Amino acid sequence: MASRIGRRKFLATLGGAAVWPFAARAQQRRRIGVLLPFNPGDREAEARRVVFEQSLHQLGWALGQNVHIEYRLTGSAVESISRHAAELVALAPDAIVTAGALAPGLLLQATRTVPIVMVNVPDPVGAGYVQSLARPGGNATGFTNFEYSMSGKWVELLKQISPGVTRAAVLRNPTAAGSIGLFGAIQSVAQSLGVELTPVGVRDPDEIELGVTTFARFANGGLLVTGGGIASHRDLIIGLASRHKLPAVYPFRYHAEDGGLVSYGPDTLHQFRRAAAYVDRILKGEKPSELPVQAPTKYELVVNLKTAKALGLEMPQSVLARADEVIE
Repeated sequence: MASRIGRRKFLATLGGAAVWPFAARAQQRRRIGVLLPFNPGDREAEARRVVFEQSLHQLGWALGQNVHIEYRLTGSAVESISRHAAELVALAPDAIVTAGALAPGLLLQATRTVPIVMVNVPDPVGAGYVQSLARPGGNATGFTNFEYSMSGKWVELLKQISPGVTRAAVLRNPTAAGSIGLFGAIQSVAQSLGVELTPVGVRDPDEIELGVTTFARFANGGLLVTGGGIASHRDLIIGLASRHKLPAVYPFRYHAEDGGLVSYGPDTLHQFRRAAAYVDRILKGEKPSELPVQAPTKYELVVNLKTAKALGLEMPQSVLARADEVIE
């Protein structure tokens, strides 16, 4: 617990700017762009930066000596992501790393030549980002986040945690890659568990607040938070769940660390370590078209007991026994 608090204090002292400065251009040799759909100063973005740079260093890349990194933190608005994507492409980097459901597509609109390494991207084949997982075929490759069927576990978790739930709001971005597939998988499991679903858009704060507030007017409700452009809105979503006493299941660890009830999904920081390895291979001459898109190798269940207590929920022992981390 102490180490996690220390990490948060450390990260809180960093960030605040959308671009991190590094060594003078005279020392630069290879250039990497990083496009992240987080707000400036977000500690999760800072954690990814640290992991990515450490991983590159272990592979022999030293900032200011043989590599320079340009960062852009965009928030979740399409216009902002698109603008920053164009800025990075204009710098002619040797590779660009990006994350999430929206940014890869916007980057691919800006360039079909600069190598792109995608992290936490759902269904890149269905979205048209790659030709196949085994042979991407273009200038993009990377790491997926969810098999659609896995999203059904979020519904199962919600029912285990709060058996009285008969209604669930599914927070999703309908324009994001994979949104339809994820919702379909959730729907099939929800029907078998007797849970009625209400989709709620997450494209801007007003849409989120109105959707959740309207949903919460009736009893026996819960939230299922999916990916797709929600990272920069997580404080709002977690706050709404708390205000309306809604049990909620989230896709990533940082949601539970920030006060969400339960999260289940891939280890996002581990995926940035893997992304560094792909960037290393690209900088050494391999082509993204020949690097297979890979699925997560680590999933984690995180439970926030403090939030459970605030909601008046007693976390089942069956859930606690499976948890990779319990926040007290």
